[in-house]
Amino acid sequence: MEAPLHALEERLAFLQRHVEQQDREMLELSRQLMKLTERLARIEAKVAQGTDGAESSPPADERPPHW
Repeated sequence: MEAPLHALEERLAFLQRHVEQQDREMLELSRQLMKLTERLARIEAKVAQGTDGAESSPPADERPPHW
């Protein structure tokens, strides 16, 4: 009876460590996701600012590329 109990205790200890490792990884991934989401929002805002003032046609004094 001692051997099966010991085997179960070992498996439980392994699974507890595994869950703790996964928790740490999930927390790190969550932090990375938050940073990337914020970075994407800044980039999108920068792109939107750049296109807000953009003209739909080239300026009248600008030569076409083939000249």
